Amino acid sequence: MSSFFPLLPPSGWTVLLLVGSNVFMTFAWYGHLKNLAGSPWYVAAVASWGIALFEYLLQVPANRIGFQVARLEVGELKIMEEVITLAVFVPFSVFFLKQPLRLDYLWAALCMLGAVYFIFRNA
Repeated sequence: MSSFFPLLPPSGWTVLLLVGSNVFMTFAWYGHLKNLAGSPWYVAAVASWGIALFEYLLQVPANRIGFQVARLEVGELKIMEEVITLAVFVPFSVFFLKQPLRLDYLWAALCMLGAVYFIFRNA
């Protein structure tokens, strides 16, 4: 794997692919709230489903590389994904959906740091 992707270690590719995956996922889940606001729900659902395909095309290899090559545990992969989700969602919410930046995002991030500590403390 490292000879095929020489620029990053497997864990780096896992994170990079999960970030890309989460960008697509966030647009699939929430982008229709702005872009398809006047469309029927089933149009938004089909559009979201199409976007989600690209999310899966990145997420599945990310988890396989993380689990099989980087030897991360499933819990570690899940917490990484959740932290990345929050890191992608907050800027998306503020800049794309024009939602206010709330202090609650900071508290959520602090809780996530606690989750990261507990999942990775014996790694």
